[in-house]
Amino acid sequence: MGKPLFYEILEKPATSCIIGLCTLIWFYIHKKNIGYSHVGLSYETAVEGHHWRIITSAFSHISVLHLVFNMSALWSLGVVEQLGHMGLGVGYYLHYSIVLVVLSGLLVLGSYHVLINRFKFEYFRRVTAVGYSCVVFGWMTILSVRQPSSKLNLFGFLSLPISFAPFESLIFTSIIVPQASFLGHLSGIIIGYSIAWGLIHGMNNYWAVSMVGWILIVFGISLKQSGAYDFQFLEIESVTDPCLPGNGRMLQMSSLLDARDELV
Repeated sequence: MGKPLFYEILEKPATSCIIGLCTLIWFYIHKKNIGYSHVGLSYETAVEGHHWRIITSAFSHISVLHLVFNMSALWSLGVVEQLGHMGLGVGYYLHYSIVLVVLSGLLVLGSYHVLINRFKFEYFRRVTAVGYSCVVFGWMTILSVRQPSSKLNLFGFLSLPISFAPFESLIFTSIIVPQASFLGHLSGIIIGYSIAWGLIHGMNNYWAVSMVGWILIVFGISLKQSGAYDFQFLEIESVTDPCLPGNGRMLQMSSLLDARDELV
C-alpha cells in the first residue's frame, strides 16, 4: 500500500499549495461564469497592456478535465521537492516555478510576435491561452534531465518514463485535445531545458523575493492601466489621446468576445 495522502501532502507542501490554489481559482471561475477572455493570455491583450494576464492565465483553468489533467501531472512531478540531496528540493521547486510561469509566458508572447509580424499569421493575434501546463511541461523536462529514471504518473494508472514524457505528452495532448496550445507546451519545454542545462541559473531566496516583488508591482500597474480593476491609490497618467473618438475599453472588450481559446 502507498503512503496515506496526509503524509504525501507533507512531503510535497509547495505542490499541494499550488494544486489547492489552482483548484480554488477554478471553483471561483466556475461559480462566477468567468470565460477565457477575462483571464487568458493573448498577443492582442498583451499589446494593450494587460501584462497581468501572464500570471492569471497560468493559474486559471476553465474546464474541470483541464484542471484534473494538469494537477494530476503536477502531483507526480512534486517528487522534485523530495530530491534535496540532488540539489533540488522545496526551495529549488518554488524558485524555478516562478521562473517557469514568467519566462514561458513571455516566450509564448514572443513566439506570437514573430508568427504575426514576420510570417503574417494573424490567427495568433487573438488566440487566448490559459492553464498551468507551461509549468508542468517545464518540470517534466527538468526532471527528465536531472532524474531520468523517474516515472510520470497520470490519473493514478498511466505511467510514462520521465525521459520521454515531455515530447510524448506534447504529441499526445496535441492529438487528443485539439485546443491544447502546442506553442505554450513547447515554451515550457524550452525553458525547462534552459534551467536543467544551467543556461538559466542562480535563483536563490533573494532573487525569488525580488522577482515576486517586481511581479506584484507590474501586475498592479498593468491592472490599473488596463482598466480591468480600479486601484484608487494608484494614479497613472493615461497615454491615450482624448481627441480620438470612441471608447478604448469598449473596443477592447468587443475584440475579446470572439477570441480563439487554447488550453495550456
